[in-house]
Amino acid sequence: MDNGTRKMLKELTEAHGVPGFEGEIRTLIKKYLAPITAIETDNIGSIICRKVGDADGPVIMIPGHMDEIGFMVRHITKEGFIKFAPLGGWFDQVLLSQRVVVKGKKGDVIGIIGSKPPHMLAPGERSKVISKDNMFIDVGASSDKEAERKYGVRVGDPIFPDAKFTEMKNPKLLMSKAWDDRVGCAMFMSAIQKLRRARHPNIVCGVGTVQEEVGIRGARTTKNIVNPDVCIVAESGIATDTPGFKPEDATCKLGKGPVIYLLDSGMIGHTKLRDLVMDTAKKSRIPFQVGVLLGGATDGREVHLHGRGVPTIFIGVPARYIHTHVGIIHTDDYDNTIKLLVAVIKKLDAKTVKKLKE
Repeated sequence: MDNGTRKMLKELTEAHGVPGFEGEIRTLIKKYLAPITAIETDNIGSIICRKVGDADGPVIMIPGHMDEIGFMVRHITKEGFIKFAPLGGWFDQVLLSQRVVVKGKKGDVIGIIGSKPPHMLAPGERSKVISKDNMFIDVGASSDKEAERKYGVRVGDPIFPDAKFTEMKNPKLLMSKAWDDRVGCAMFMSAIQKLRRARHPNIVCGVGTVQEEVGIRGARTTKNIVNPDVCIVAESGIATDTPGFKPEDATCKLGKGPVIYLLDSGMIGHTKLRDLVMDTAKKSRIPFQVGVLLGGATDGREVHLHGRGVPTIFIGVPARYIHTHVGIIHTDDYDNTIKLLVAVIKKLDAKTVKKLKE
């Protein structure tokens, strides 16, 4: 992975963009792709970056959602503590003592997620997971008036995990927040950059969608604008190479290549497109893995049902610890995913796409 890509990943993951507040990510995508694509947006904030190879060729949609999981201020207590609503799926056990950033009217406000200390809990309560309803965010305010007037914190303000992009001891391992799904945004950005001076027999639309984590909403609107012939969902995969997995479930590992998902809870991968992707990987000697995801869905759930139906496949960069404050990816996986994505795009001419639909 070159330094330019690392810099782009750092910018994308450190930027703030919970559902409904994806503006910083949209700005970054524009910065990188406006010079080489035609940019348009829908009415709820998704961005479409259109790169024309053959104006008469099929339209290839590559959605990657811009939003990350986070929170929203729902109440400020008289004592100045913030009660919050989740934006996206959080496990309660990963929240306590984590740093967060509240985007207040007067700027960023640092806080920490707290709860009643274990020393003050009854013995039977100590072994139970504390519900997020019993948690709060401490921003250091002494009252609701101070939080609102001095700090600029208001009900409805977004709250983001506070985590920095970090190279681990092994520099091929990158730790940051929001790999789900800033790595997907980076996937279509890198693929389009690779195609800048390359011939491709189609129109590629990299789409940064909004509000995927709260109901796959941006894909629902942008599919109507793009009207795709084929869709390749760009996402974070789920690495299963950590302790606790059964052997039959431990199939996706860091450093072993992109994951081609055959099934998730919202879509069965299109079989002909799946075979094309796998055959391309084999012929190009690109390592890959296959996965089945029973507990989540992607933008593909909406796109593959558009019109008469859209051949759709989900390709992911394996990531550890998604839907927490920090996750880990492997740079080799990212590089090989881009190689595969570009190679597949170059094969999707009108004749090939027609065969996919037969």
